[in-house]
Amino acid sequence: MINEVILVGRLTKDPELKFTKDGTAVTNVTLAVNRSFRNSAGEIETDFVPCILWNRAAENAAEYCRKGSMIGITGRIQTRSYENREGKKVYVTEVVADTVRFLGGKPAENKAAIAENKAITENKAAVSQ
Repeated sequence: MINEVILVGRLTKDPELKFTKDGTAVTNVTLAVNRSFRNSAGEIETDFVPCILWNRAAENAAEYCRKGSMIGITGRIQTRSYENREGKKVYVTEVVADTVRFLGGKPAENKAAIAENKAITENKAAVSQ
């Protein structure tokens, strides 16, 4: 059987690094993924997919990613259940990440980085003349 997921989207909030009792790094993130088609109103809808990152992927995401960062995840779908405080059984479907790729920050950050690189390039050109 095949259980494989590939997602590219933006983080909905800053990753928060936690550790299990045995010291394993973990972070839960939600990935906002745009659908590849428009709805009847002509708008692009977005799915919000809960994902779990473990070990080094969790540590790197917490260190280098922020709300709005674009990342790519490959992994598998996992379902689980637990009892909430009211004693009601809650079912959860989430993606357990096998690999995480950091694809860039928020669009504004990318524009700032491009502007900064352009300024540096222009400075180097002016100095060498």
